[in-house]
Amino acid sequence: MTHDLRPGDIFNDEDSNTSNNPAFEQVLDTRLSRRSLLRGGAGVAGAAALGATALGGCATGAPAAVRGLGFQAVAKHVQDVVSVPEGYTAQVLYGLGDPLSASTPAFKNDGTDTDWGNRAGDHHDGIEWFSLDAQGQPSTTFNSRGLLAMNHEATTDEKLTSFFIHADGGKASLPRPAAEVDKELMIHGLSVVEVQSDGKRWAYKPQSAFNRRVTTMTEAVVHGPARGSEHLVTKYSPDGTRARGTLNNCGTGKTPWGTFVSGEENWFGYFFRDAEDDGRRKKDKQVQALNRYGRKAGAASRHGWESAGSDDRFVRWNNGALAASAQADYRNEMNTFGYVVELDPYDKRQTLRKRTALGRMGHENVTFAPAVVGQPVVAYMGDDARGEYIYKFVSSARWDAADAQPAHRLAAGDKYLDQGTLYAARFKDDGSGEWLELSLDNPVIAGSSYFEFKTAADVAIFTRLAADAVGATKMDRPEWGGVNPRNGEVYFTLTNNSQRTEATVDAANPRVYTDLKAGKAQKGNVHGHIVRFIEPNPAATNFRWDIYLFASEASADRATVNLSNLSDENDLSSPDGLVFSKATGICWIQTDDGAYTDQTNCMLLAALPGRVGDGGTQTLAYGDKRVTTHLGQAQSPATLKRFLVGPRGAEITGITETPDGRALFINIQHPGENTKMADVGTPAKYESQWPANAGYGPGQRPRSATIVITKNDGGQIGT
Repeated sequence: MTHDLRPGDIFNDEDSNTSNNPAFEQVLDTRLSRRSLLRGGAGVAGAAALGATALGGCATGAPAAVRGLGFQAVAKHVQDVVSVPEGYTAQVLYGLGDPLSASTPAFKNDGTDTDWGNRAGDHHDGIEWFSLDAQGQPSTTFNSRGLLAMNHEATTDEKLTSFFIHADGGKASLPRPAAEVDKELMIHGLSVVEVQSDGKRWAYKPQSAFNRRVTTMTEAVVHGPARGSEHLVTKYSPDGTRARGTLNNCGTGKTPWGTFVSGEENWFGYFFRDAEDDGRRKKDKQVQALNRYGRKAGAASRHGWESAGSDDRFVRWNNGALAASAQADYRNEMNTFGYVVELDPYDKRQTLRKRTALGRMGHENVTFAPAVVGQPVVAYMGDDARGEYIYKFVSSARWDAADAQPAHRLAAGDKYLDQGTLYAARFKDDGSGEWLELSLDNPVIAGSSYFEFKTAADVAIFTRLAADAVGATKMDRPEWGGVNPRNGEVYFTLTNNSQRTEATVDAANPRVYTDLKAGKAQKGNVHGHIVRFIEPNPAATNFRWDIYLFASEASADRATVNLSNLSDENDLSSPDGLVFSKATGICWIQTDDGAYTDQTNCMLLAALPGRVGDGGTQTLAYGDKRVTTHLGQAQSPATLKRFLVGPRGAEITGITETPDGRALFINIQHPGENTKMADVGTPAKYESQWPANAGYGPGQRPRSATIVITKNDGGQIGT
């Protein structure tokens, strides 16, 4: 997750989309037929009401309707605690540094710990549940034993160093010490950990044979159209078929065939190329691509890993054209990141796969439409940066029910994720939308003067440029997507955009305003919003959309900012994580906020969403400019309510549940992230001491961690 309005987080602040896509739209509308470009289309006005009953229109196999949110709203606060409603218990389960093998020493949390390849990584993020039965076999229904597969996105850092994991805070200058970098290479990636409940409390199993870490150094295999591309050739993989590791993993997903997928997000900031690199590359089209993906020549890398020595594990982070050919350096190393990766959590012998057919971008999560026999598998994705796009992938293969429990889960992934069609979304002012095909079958791509696409691999590797070329709609940082299990509608959080201006507002991104935080002005779309859309079927190329929720402070003007009528019980800023409960149908919304943190820490809210079109339209005026948007019904505490508030400095992210909906797992990421490196030896100066202050020791340094929430009466969460 990116923290657009958090201070000091410059490598999560990418803004490389300088395309002028409204101009592209005008060209497309006048020069190309709808059939050749869109394979379909719609022009349906989005203001027509479809009914306002919350969670109405039950779909086959969907959860029963929730009668109401059965808890009292948690109050906003800035305390260093995790608060949940009365009648619920939150337990810390699995934190940074926890051992994942019998031979790994207990965590000391003083910066001296080693063996990080066998410990929980940092910045717990997206998370998914995978059941195990009583005999330890894969299951789809078991509730008291299972595997948690999760991302370890990044690390709390200042001036290069990940200071909380080094005894003295680390060296905050170049060159970086090899021993420090080795730790940092290991705390990124993924983990799989077994957990179990005895009916009273949950515990993780540090000696489980299922436990696994994937780091920046773990071998991965390239799959899909980019496999073997000249743009993936490196010294490590001269044929462009292999890669090492996964990096800055953010959102997750669970496939219909029972595997874990993870999105690589802000990987660009980890690389370095010197100020002369553009000149060495001369007419190489990758210069345009490198700039578009946020890696300008001469810009500093996030951690300076490339400076730690001449060993290959450090040199690979310098992606300059330094040798005679790509087979002798790492000029293409950055091109091996930015994909959806797939892992079988049940089988640690299987190699990680990079699914290039789903495009290369700043991936958040992957959310799948319910699989229907005889129909393609459909996945939705967001690219989390200012002015980026929403995407959809439609598989070439048709779903076979036998693949719901396949003998070889990653082989099923090969079948459904290696071949298909990728689309980018275009939102129209009238409430309709179109999916724009990103392939050489689209004449706009094949004949592009914006960027030269020669092969399907070029589209897969340089996906952002393909979406630029077709004129997709630039959104306010698309993050998590979710599919409502009751009616199939798709929701996307648009977290915020500090650079949205009056000149660039449009119907799908309609707000620009000034908000004060501790007396300081914040401008743009400060608090973000959530867009949703409905399609005739998931493989369709047309949709209707509205804005389900405008995030806002309760006290903001209801005519221009607080358009969803939020109150103290449900106001929020920067919606980020979004997951629908398959057990209850509740939509869980998590925040990653830097704009409202003078009033409240980040939070989790429960929502009972309605339907696209259950609201109306509203026109906003910016001088002589008028923007009419399509908005969902106004909110109330009956339909949206705050369920959790986290500790200081933390983002609330990653959410999954047991199949019965009676245990909810939440990740608390980077508590105390605004602590200064100079204070690493002074616990009293830490912004947060969570989870040690909640009884989960040792030490006082703050740690990202997974919590599990249960209802004291054993009931389903939120109902």
